[in-house]
Formats: sequence, structure tokens, C-alpha cells
Amino acid sequence: MFLIYTPAFLVGVASFWLFPDGDFRFLLLKSAITIHFFKRILEVIFIHKYSGEMSLDTIISILVSYFFVSLSLIYTQTFNQGRSEPSIDLKYLGIVLFLIGISGNFYHHCILSQLRTKGDKEYKIPKGGLFELVICPHYLFEILGFLGISLISQTLYSFSTTLGIAVYLMCRGYVTRKWYMSKFEDFPKEVKAVIPYVF
Repeated sequence: MFLIYTPAFLVGVASFWLFPDGDFRFLLLKSAITIHFFKRILEVIFIHKYSGEMSLDTIISILVSYFFVSLSLIYTQTFNQGRSEPSIDLKYLGIVLFLIGISGNFYHHCILSQLRTKGDKEYKIPKGGLFELVICPHYLFEILGFLGISLISQTLYSFSTTLGIAVYLMCRGYVTRKWYMSKFEDFPKEVKAVIPYVF
């Protein structure tokens, strides 16, 4: 997992060197992407406890996807340098959503990591935080984090990227909820996949 997030993080770091100039919005975008993937690396090292191995083709596809997301969000923002600011400036709301997103994602990853002791591979129903309402609150906060990045960037491309990530994570959440319902007879039916009370 460390390998999956490192190239996307390095793209973020390199962007400060490759694109040293730019407006405040561009600086915020580069920072948010770099922080996001640095948090992921730290979680892999210190938080996550994985239940199994991942196939090489899955590793490569996820690595390339994150690398491309990081690279393309930063690169497409270069085309907006020197243009006038949007009439409604959403970057500060974006900062708030991004911080809520990464904090909530981290918090729920910590809860998940406490479900297993060293060497334990058994699945359990998570409790605490928003796990009482949805089975994948970490996906919800991941989506909020990327929505924050989109509001910082305020480009059609960034919103399209966030929409794609949201659809992907909601599908994964749906499959995860279905799996939990089949594995655990006592799984609470009112617990949704990603969005409390809705989906």
C-alpha cells in the first residue's frame, strides 16, 4: 500500500518545484493534494492493519489512478493561472471541507485499525463514529475531502474528478454493505453504505 500512494505524493511535492509561481488558489491545491497523499502514507505506516495481500494488477491500477489524479488536478490548474477569479470564490469553503474530509477519514481509519489485534484477520462490525449510521464513513469523508479540493480548484475538471471518485466509492460502499449483510446475521439493516439515512 505504501507503493500505491507514494507516486501521487511525489507528484504533489514535485509540483512545488515544477510550478513555483502561481496564485494562492494554485498553492492551496498543490498543498491539499500533497497533504492528502502524505496522510495516506502515514496511515499505511502507522494505522492500517490489512487482512490480506493485494494482487499486482490491482496495485498497479490503483497506483496509476492515484498518480494520474494527482498529476492531472495539478497540471490542469496551470491553465487557470493569470485568469480572473471566479465570481463566487469557494476556495475557503473548500479548505474547510478538505480539512473535515481528511480529519473524518483519518478518525474512521483509526477506528477500523482498532478492530484487529496483531495477526488477527477476522472481520468485525465496526462501532463508533459514523459507523452507527454507515458502514463506510471513511468513504464519505474521502468524498468530502475531494469535494474540498474541487472547491479550492474551482475547475470543471476537478469537479468531474470528484464526481468520478464519489461514484466509485459509493459503488464500493454498496458492495461492502452487501458483503457485511451476507456475512453477519446481526448486521443492522438501518446502517447505510456511505451517506447517512440515504444510501
